[in-house]
Amino acid sequence: MKRRTLIIASVIAALILSGAGFWYVSRSNTATDDMSKEKSGRSVLYWYDPMTPGQKFDKPGKSPFMDMQLVPKYADETASDGVKIQAQVAQNLGIRLAQVSSASFGDALTAVGRIEADEHRLYAVQTRLPGFVERLYVRAVGDAVGQNQKLADVYAPELLAAQQEFLALLKLEIADAETLRAAARTRLKLLGMAESEIAAIARSGQANPRFGVYAPASGFVTELGVRQGGQIMPGANLMQLADLSTVWLIAEVPERDAGRLKPGETVEARLESLPGVTVAGRVSYIYPTLDAATRSVRVRIELPNRQGKLRPGMYASVALAGQVREALAVPTESVIATGTRKVVIVKDGDSFRPVAVETGLEREGKTEILKGLAAGENVVVSGQFLIDSEASLAGVLARLSSTTSVPASQPIPNVNLPVRGKVAEIDVKAGRITLAHEAIPALKWPAMTMEFKVRDPKAIGTLKANDAVEFELSPQPEGGDYVIERIAPQGATR
Repeated sequence: MKRRTLIIASVIAALILSGAGFWYVSRSNTATDDMSKEKSGRSVLYWYDPMTPGQKFDKPGKSPFMDMQLVPKYADETASDGVKIQAQVAQNLGIRLAQVSSASFGDALTAVGRIEADEHRLYAVQTRLPGFVERLYVRAVGDAVGQNQKLADVYAPELLAAQQEFLALLKLEIADAETLRAAARTRLKLLGMAESEIAAIARSGQANPRFGVYAPASGFVTELGVRQGGQIMPGANLMQLADLSTVWLIAEVPERDAGRLKPGETVEARLESLPGVTVAGRVSYIYPTLDAATRSVRVRIELPNRQGKLRPGMYASVALAGQVREALAVPTESVIATGTRKVVIVKDGDSFRPVAVETGLEREGKTEILKGLAAGENVVVSGQFLIDSEASLAGVLARLSSTTSVPASQPIPNVNLPVRGKVAEIDVKAGRITLAHEAIPALKWPAMTMEFKVRDPKAIGTLKANDAVEFELSPQPEGGDYVIERIAPQGATR
């Protein structure tokens, strides 16, 4: 009997323990379901710190970053990592989209230059004997001359002795007469006489105290140093000529682009005085010095000028050819530069999400995308700053969800006015204050302690730790900080 009673008691104990285990497991599953659904029945994807939304947690608790509790991210809030916006709200926000497409980018650059004479083709016309200009055949600056054209007749008495010596040697019959005649002829050449004039006095047997001055090349008179009847001295310029069959275009290229230039590169020049005319040339020289005032490098470009249309002093725009490539591009205004990265807002179905991108060149309102986007994606061109922060967007949507449309130009009022809190720390010099504030539903912030920037540092000069205050926040962060527009002790008159 006792043995039977003991067996029954053991069976009852086993049943009790099994029931307790089943109840515990069921309770744990229920707790897990509660953790994922909460009391509202809404499914929770993860928990996060609103101030560090990129860090996700699989259970609730205190944030390791801030003095606050983690908040849940519900599955019905967004279908992706972006922010869901209704069509009417998107219209009220003035959101405008553009598609990621291919565009042409290259290393071509433009500059402004000025036409100048080719310094390799400048000629100075001088005499080697003192004398007087008896006749001047070219009398004005700008006159055109041809090569070997006579420019002037010069009377030079000192030339008579050399001519008479030459004529005497022509009549002399001695063993070395030919050598002496050749030496006398060379002396006349060195004194400035032309070969044709030496042959003329040899034929006539008469010395001529006058000799002609001839043009060394074709060109234009750029400087006239003497007039008819004037006296000239050795070494003085009778005139100066410029051969303009080839001219230089001196262009000023910004310092940042100078390293991309190489001698021999093809250039296209367009002149303001010749609309529609394009002249092809090449880079012949890059000057070794940098203009400290304009931070530019001078580049010499050779241009042909057979028709004489290019005149020194003309201005021209220069296009230096470079390799052109096709690349993905978006409108430049769609790119948000945060200082540490560049972001664009991408439309993904009914939601919008920020995407970090790497950018390249900018050209004609387009920015090259090196990494981060694919062809065909839609990016936000206008209104992206209202979507940049999910927290601030939630406050905007709360006001734009009504049936009354809000013009895109109307300013967004401050959120949750006023916000109450208690002073934890103050740095008047830096214009910053740390507050333990109440929850801000419009920004989806729970009660927490965080640091703010103050628009007017003088407003916190009289505050001290543990003071109860009320404050108003700017609706958008600036440089990563939310800014307090107004702060005062609680109960103070506004």
